[in-house]
Amino acid sequence: MLTNGRTGWKRAFPFLLPSLIGMFLFAFLPIIISFLISLTSWTGMSRVNLSSGFFTFIKDNFIGIENFKAILTDSEVWQVISHNFYFIALYLPLMVILSLCEALIINASIKGSSSYRVIFYIPVLTSWVAGSLIWKWLLSPTYGPINTVLISMGFKGSLWLQSEIMAMPSIAIASIWKDLGFYAMIFLGGLRSINPSYYEAANIDGASPLQRFWKITLPMISPITFYIVMLSLINAFQLFPQVMVMTKNGDAGPNGATMVMVERIYKYAFRYGKMGYAAAYSWILFMIIFIFTYIQRKVERKCVNYDV
Repeated sequence: MLTNGRTGWKRAFPFLLPSLIGMFLFAFLPIIISFLISLTSWTGMSRVNLSSGFFTFIKDNFIGIENFKAILTDSEVWQVISHNFYFIALYLPLMVILSLCEALIINASIKGSSSYRVIFYIPVLTSWVAGSLIWKWLLSPTYGPINTVLISMGFKGSLWLQSEIMAMPSIAIASIWKDLGFYAMIFLGGLRSINPSYYEAANIDGASPLQRFWKITLPMISPITFYIVMLSLINAFQLFPQVMVMTKNGDAGPNGATMVMVERIYKYAFRYGKMGYAAAYSWILFMIIFIFTYIQRKVERKCVNYDV
């Protein structure tokens, strides 16, 4: 027997309550607190006297939107945002194309495809610290294997992470290596969900493999492609551990070539003692991600085919 909405909500509420409490304590409450902190001059070093009340603390340190004004009128933030977009321009197209190619290889009926799947996924299971240290060694200008191979082939080795031009591409290469297997498995799920009868009908009509790929595979996996683009874009804006580990002493590369949003948030909060300033930075990052997500949702309605 079906119950009305109000009765159903009353019955479900006791079961939802633990999750709702956890969501409030560990999601909504920190968001509210971070916004309030962004309106203060709190350094993060002084103790918060909760006996007098949290809002009293906010009132004593309140400076309004001065942190946001200072950030948006500083040329540094636009340089940082441009670095984030440069990383996205390097990371996103290659990530989508290579992960799709990897999924097509794994999906092919060839001997050892299961083994390939495990091998491709190993970097995903590796921690970012370990993976970054591996790439820092590989890209070392003095004893790194990559430069050794290039020099043996008659090419000139690069400074890689020590070069203002090559630092961000080096970070992008390491990021693609780390995330490739994860997105390939998502693509693989999309490829496996395509009805084989479409390919059978195309074969009967004499369609070539390339035609089958453009006319069947790509349209059918467009929802998966959109999801991967959206997920990897958000992930790219949160670029942080590889920058901190791979660049010298976490100093954002030569001449700040790898300064990015999350790296700035961390530095201002925990190195420079400007917690309110860092919180304001984090809200600016949130707004950037929100705007791009909104745009993507608009594009989705026109470009994504759900008729699978």
